[in-house]
Amino acid sequence: MAIEIELKARVNNPEKTKTILCNLGTYCYSYEKKDSYWTFPEKDTVRLRIRSEEKTFPNGESTLVCIANCKSREMYGEIEVNNEQEFNITDIDAFEEILNQLGLKPDIKKEKSGLTWKLDRKTGNIPVLAELSEVKGLGWFIELEIISNTKDKYTLEENRSHLLELLELLHIPRDAIEKRPYSELIKISRG
Repeated sequence: MAIEIELKARVNNPEKTKTILCNLGTYCYSYEKKDSYWTFPEKDTVRLRIRSEEKTFPNGESTLVCIANCKSREMYGEIEVNNEQEFNITDIDAFEEILNQLGLKPDIKKEKSGLTWKLDRKTGNIPVLAELSEVKGLGWFIELEIISNTKDKYTLEENRSHLLELLELLHIPRDAIEKRPYSELIKISRG
């Protein structure tokens, strides 16, 4: 089972961050992600995300996928540790109708667009996926993600240290780290 270990931080200068990312890794693709979150009305903490994601690769080719995702989220200091279950769906409308019939209700929507790199130079032996994203209504963020097979304390600490070192290489201060999920930030921004 894959465990996602992630650090998310606000970015004040996306162009500077983009330049540094180009020097640290390999550019993969640009993306547009549209998410809708569904909840059981009596269990606001249980969320199902439906994502429509279009990726455009450097050669101009693009792909569009729709994914259903449910994850359990834990914090390890400033690092997010997620156990995710996800699968592709081919008919969003039919799937949303099933969710309605099961009693789930649409909660919030999120849109983000950005660029993705695989950090493979000057970053050690741990592969990291980096996304520089503009989240509609919230601003710019960097997400640094490691996929691990375990979440024992040693692995978490090693990955946490690695992600914090990368943040430093990106010239982003630790006080820019955002521990709250985007869904919470969106709710706060709506008042």
